[in-house]
Amino acid sequence: MQNSNVRNKPVDLRYLSDQDKSDYKQSGAMGRRIGAVKRAKAYRGQLAWDNKRDVFRTELKPGTGGFTVGLGAQQQRLREEGQKVAQAKALRPAMKDITSKLYQ
Repeated sequence: MQNSNVRNKPVDLRYLSDQDKSDYKQSGAMGRRIGAVKRAKAYRGQLAWDNKRDVFRTELKPGTGGFTVGLGAQQQRLREEGQKVAQAKALRPAMKDITSKLYQ
Protein backbone atom coordinates (compact mmCIF):
# COMPACT_ATOMS: atom_id res chain seq x y z
CA MET A 1 0.00 0.00 0.00
CA GLN A 2 1.47 3.35 -0.99
CA ASN A 3 1.09 6.15 1.47
CA SER A 4 0.61 8.98 -1.06
CA ASN A 5 1.65 11.72 1.40
CA VAL A 6 -0.95 10.68 3.94
CA ARG A 7 -0.21 10.71 7.66
CA ASN A 8 -1.97 7.40 8.02
CA LYS A 9 1.16 5.30 7.44
CA PRO A 10 0.74 1.56 6.92
CA VAL A 11 1.60 -0.81 9.71
CA ASP A 12 4.60 -2.97 8.83
CA LEU A 13 3.34 -6.46 9.52
CA ARG A 14 6.84 -7.94 9.27
CA TYR A 15 7.68 -6.73 12.77
CA LEU A 16 4.52 -8.05 14.44
CA SER A 17 4.15 -11.45 15.99
CA ASP A 18 1.82 -13.95 14.38
CA GLN A 19 -0.75 -13.39 17.13
CA ASP A 20 -0.58 -9.61 16.72
CA LYS A 21 -0.88 -9.91 12.93
CA SER A 22 -3.93 -12.11 13.30
CA ASP A 23 -5.55 -9.79 15.83
CA TYR A 24 -4.81 -6.73 13.69
CA LYS A 25 -6.28 -8.27 10.53
CA GLN A 26 -9.38 -9.65 12.25
CA SER A 27 -10.16 -6.48 14.16
CA GLY A 28 -10.94 -4.59 10.94
CA ALA A 29 -8.43 -1.83 11.73
CA MET A 30 -6.29 -2.79 8.77
CA GLY A 31 -9.21 -2.51 6.37
CA ARG A 32 -10.23 0.85 7.82
CA ARG A 33 -6.71 2.22 7.42
CA ILE A 34 -6.42 0.98 3.86
CA GLY A 35 -9.89 2.32 3.05
CA ALA A 36 -8.99 5.72 4.47
CA VAL A 37 -5.91 5.94 2.27
CA LYS A 38 -7.92 4.88 -0.79
CA ARG A 39 -10.59 7.49 -0.09
CA ALA A 40 -7.95 10.19 0.37
CA LYS A 41 -6.26 9.26 -2.91
CA ALA A 42 -9.59 9.20 -4.72
CA TYR A 43 -10.51 12.60 -3.28
CA ARG A 44 -7.17 14.05 -4.36
CA GLY A 45 -7.61 12.59 -7.84
CA GLN A 46 -11.12 14.05 -8.12
CA LEU A 47 -9.85 17.48 -7.06
CA ALA A 48 -7.03 17.31 -9.60
CA TRP A 49 -9.45 16.33 -12.36
CA ASP A 50 -11.93 19.07 -11.39
CA ASN A 51 -9.13 21.65 -11.52
CA LYS A 52 -7.96 20.69 -15.02
CA ARG A 53 -11.27 20.05 -16.79
CA ASP A 54 -13.00 22.60 -19.02
CA VAL A 55 -15.74 24.66 -17.48
CA PHE A 56 -19.31 24.07 -18.67
CA ARG A 57 -19.89 26.95 -21.08
CA THR A 58 -23.29 26.36 -22.66
CA GLU A 59 -25.54 29.39 -22.49
CA LEU A 60 -28.59 28.73 -20.39
CA LYS A 61 -31.52 30.46 -22.04
CA PRO A 62 -35.14 29.97 -21.14
CA GLY A 63 -37.21 28.18 -23.70
CA THR A 64 -37.90 24.72 -25.01
CA GLY A 65 -34.69 23.09 -23.90
CA GLY A 66 -33.47 22.67 -27.46
CA PHE A 67 -35.99 20.04 -28.59
CA THR A 68 -37.92 22.30 -30.96
CA VAL A 69 -36.34 21.09 -34.17
CA GLY A 70 -36.30 17.45 -33.11
CA LEU A 71 -39.89 17.50 -31.93
CA GLY A 72 -41.11 19.22 -35.09
CA ALA A 73 -39.18 16.77 -37.25
CA GLN A 74 -40.66 13.85 -35.36
CA GLN A 75 -44.19 15.23 -35.74
CA GLN A 76 -43.66 15.76 -39.46
CA ARG A 77 -42.29 12.24 -39.87
CA LEU A 78 -45.30 10.79 -38.05
CA ARG A 79 -47.67 12.81 -40.24
CA GLU A 80 -45.97 11.42 -43.35
CA GLU A 81 -46.17 7.87 -41.99
CA GLY A 82 -49.88 8.38 -41.30
CA GLN A 83 -50.41 9.58 -44.85
CA LYS A 84 -48.60 6.51 -46.19
CA VAL A 85 -50.81 4.21 -44.12
CA ALA A 86 -53.96 6.01 -45.28
CA GLN A 87 -52.84 5.77 -48.90
CA ALA A 88 -52.07 2.05 -48.51
CA LYS A 89 -55.55 1.47 -47.04
CA ALA A 90 -57.13 3.40 -49.90
CA LEU A 91 -55.33 1.27 -52.49
CA ARG A 92 -56.52 -2.03 -51.01
CA PRO A 93 -59.26 -3.80 -52.95
CA ALA A 94 -62.73 -3.59 -51.46
CA MET A 95 -63.76 -6.75 -49.66
CA LYS A 96 -67.26 -7.83 -48.91
CA ASP A 97 -68.31 -7.74 -45.28
CA ILE A 98 -68.19 -11.31 -44.01
CA THR A 99 -69.36 -10.47 -40.51
CA SER A 100 -72.82 -9.17 -41.42
CA LYS A 101 -74.38 -12.66 -41.78
CA LEU A 102 -72.11 -14.47 -39.39
CA TYR A 103 -74.61 -15.22 -36.62
CA GLN A 104 -77.84 -15.66 -38.59
